Amino acid sequence: MKSTLWSVCALLALGLSACSGDTSSPTPSGATTASASKPSIKIWWFQWDPATGLQELGREFESETGIAVEVQQIPLASYQEKVFLEFGGSRTNFDIVIGDSQWIGRGASSGLYVELTDWLPTVVDLATIHPRAAKYLCEYPEGSGRWYAAPCETDAVGLAYRKDWFEDPAERSAFQARFGRELSVPATYEEFRQVAEFFQRPDAKRYGCAMPSDRNYDGLTMGVQNLLWAFGGRWKDEASNKVVGHLDTQGTIDAIEFYKTLMKLGPKGCERLDYGQVLESFTNGSTAMILNYFAFFPGIQAQFGDKVGFAVVPSHEGRRVASLGGQGLSVSAKIPREQQEHAKRFIAWFLQRRVQERWITKPAGFTANSEILASPEFRAKTPYNAPFADSVDAMRDFWNVPAFNKLLAVTQRYVGMAVDGEMPTAEALKKLALEKERILKEEGLL
Repeated sequence: MKSTLWSVCALLALGLSACSGDTSSPTPSGATTASASKPSIKIWWFQWDPATGLQELGREFESETGIAVEVQQIPLASYQEKVFLEFGGSRTNFDIVIGDSQWIGRGASSGLYVELTDWLPTVVDLATIHPRAAKYLCEYPEGSGRWYAAPCETDAVGLAYRKDWFEDPAERSAFQARFGRELSVPATYEEFRQVAEFFQRPDAKRYGCAMPSDRNYDGLTMGVQNLLWAFGGRWKDEASNKVVGHLDTQGTIDAIEFYKTLMKLGPKGCERLDYGQVLESFTNGSTAMILNYFAFFPGIQAQFGDKVGFAVVPSHEGRRVASLGGQGLSVSAKIPREQQEHAKRFIAWFLQRRVQERWITKPAGFTANSEILASPEFRAKTPYNAPFADSVDAMRDFWNVPAFNKLLAVTQRYVGMAVDGEMPTAEALKKLALEKERILKEEGLL
């Protein structure tokens, strides 16, 4: 069944999980190698269904322009490592790299990505690119108006839930009797916890909720920050990059303490779930709700049909923010000018409204085109499109400065210590804030 394959591919797709040191060569997937005499471009992305969808669009581009497109899919575990090793040479084997949002600082400041600031407005109306996607996927520094990528895959964390459980008359009656209100899709984190408490029945192998909590790469950080922003916390001061006195605040403490309570309302081992394990806890039929990236939801829908529903992440005191996911198309600065022009031609073609309307028909081909996102046709097309479009309006990103990996590593460590009870949350956050400022100063970013 295709949804099963999609689920397996999707668990590799998001957040760029830890590099495994895999040294296998990138291999084409669904691609055809162009002859030496024919103009062609190579695109690198990791292995998952949207890359296959992009290859299908590449064949349409070739039929229209005569320029062949080869999308090479690389195992996700080694993708980041291979890309930056490639950038270490005099010429990259790719013309376009579809890089994670956090890479853009390194790609821009190290001269690895071609700056697109002057060119991009000549081929697309920038007003049609959702401002959140522009800020986090395409611009460096954030909101500067300097473009080093064009949006490719846009994503955010959302809520998937067992609609059939929520609509079961017996469950609804029991919930009403216990909590004095109707069982409904949780709009707030307080409601989310209450629903999770209701469905947490380990003896019956039913569980309340699951969300990213893995200590490898960025799982815990992506899981926590949805609550962090909602509870009034922050990673940094947006204007100055200062951390001390901004991260170590009551809002961040409250978010982590609330997150800790949710860790008691999931399947065994829910304190250490990566994205794929969160998905598995839902697709195996045992968990009522998950918070995970929308790119997983087409596979869930294909498997469960009308037994599932989708929504935006919960809010707290009127604040709702979703962790951003997704990648942008960047042109390598280490290829000949002619190849750069071919790459730009593909990007210009891909951003056309008619092509974006084809892109959204591919599995998890989520667009950043504001006009499409707002259209009634898009919102009504699938059960997850409307909440996805609403989530794009509320998404935010983690650090994307060149020292992103160092900042992420210390975040995972200290937030993990707080969640595990190895250190009081307030103390862990103070140490984390000091560590982050040390890194930023060493890297000349503060």
